[in-house]
Amino acid sequence: MVVLAPLRSAHRSYPASDLLRFSTAGSVDDGKSTLIGRLLHDTKGIFEDQLVALEHATRRRGGDGLDLALLTDGLRAEREQGITIDVAYRYFATPRRKFIVADTPGHLQYTRNMVTGSSTADLTVILVDARTGVLEQTRRHIVIAALLAVPRLVVAVNKMDLVGFDETVFRSIVEEIDGFAGRLGVTDVTAIPVSALHGDNVVDRSSAMPWFDGSPLLEHLETVGLDSVEGGGALRLPIQWVIRAATGDDSDYRAYAGRIMGGRLRPGDAVVALPSGITTRVASIDTYDGPLDEAVAPLSVAVRLTDDVDLGRGGVLAGVDDPPAATRELDALVCWLGDVPLTIGRRYRLAHTSRTVLAVATEVVARLDINTLERDIAAPWLAANEIGRIRLTLAEPIFADRYRSNRATGSAILIDDTTNATVGAVLVQGAGEDWP
Repeated sequence: MVVLAPLRSAHRSYPASDLLRFSTAGSVDDGKSTLIGRLLHDTKGIFEDQLVALEHATRRRGGDGLDLALLTDGLRAEREQGITIDVAYRYFATPRRKFIVADTPGHLQYTRNMVTGSSTADLTVILVDARTGVLEQTRRHIVIAALLAVPRLVVAVNKMDLVGFDETVFRSIVEEIDGFAGRLGVTDVTAIPVSALHGDNVVDRSSAMPWFDGSPLLEHLETVGLDSVEGGGALRLPIQWVIRAATGDDSDYRAYAGRIMGGRLRPGDAVVALPSGITTRVASIDTYDGPLDEAVAPLSVAVRLTDDVDLGRGGVLAGVDDPPAATRELDALVCWLGDVPLTIGRRYRLAHTSRTVLAVATEVVARLDINTLERDIAAPWLAANEIGRIRLTLAEPIFADRYRSNRATGSAILIDDTTNATVGAVLVQGAGEDWP
């Protein structure tokens, strides 16, 4: 069995530290799966049995050596077609940092999967084929990353070996992406020329591109700063379940279980139970491993309160100083994922945290042109994979934050009320809040 350890011994002087979640995106055949396979292979993040299976799978496809893309293309349909369909999550570590990577599909029809994979990312690696340059799907992924408030982008210009490691090609692509990302308000963009197939500038610096004086991809991922602060923001604990003890000494046991989606919680803290608005205090914080003196997001806990309150699934425990406001009107950005266009007046279901309510789209404020970033204010609907700003009216109030204040409580999905298909990824906006 191969231990998760990097190839370069110089890294061994660094202690293991924080966790970086990143996603990959880009157009079809830009090399996303190969890049992730290269990272796993060159950091020795592959077990021996996986290597053997990879060799066999490569031979079955008529190849020699190792087809690293097969490490993440796990579905049979993916391997047969040579494309990524589902989001593949992989885990690896170096002495500097631990990583969770989401390899997302590049094909237009699987845009919804890119939204899913990037929704919790601290960083997105967008691949561009050096031969074809920036495509419409590349722009779409940059727009989605910007709307999802992914704080950092890395542009990996791949297949540099196929353009003779030409610096001019790299600089031209970087200039185009810088201009496009800048119009979206994205300023933290790092560009790296790579060859995922041969490993140039992936884990080790490439001697084939002496004109590039930046860090290889892995070093950048190991050292990039993280904006997320453990337990930061206002307290948000949507209730998923009420736990009651039926028998025994704890027959009066009642706890409210859920995942903390913002802030921190301690026994004795004053909290407000929504929707009732009753203020109470935390009696204890329970977990499977025992009680806690403090819990921070994103930990799942069961909270006992000092008072009996009317609180169940769909309710929220929040801090008394900054509780979310109840609203039945949502101004939101949406990436439309359904085959049937979003239609004004049609009924949907909105799933937000642990609650689902009926919703009606009352207005398409504007549709965004992916290529020009122009806003079409006359658009009557949104078709599949289009992005726009809409207004929703809800049958019951929900307790939502602005997406840029809290990515968990500021997001939701729209579900078709007749087919149960997920048709829209919703990002809650504040009144008058600007968008790209």
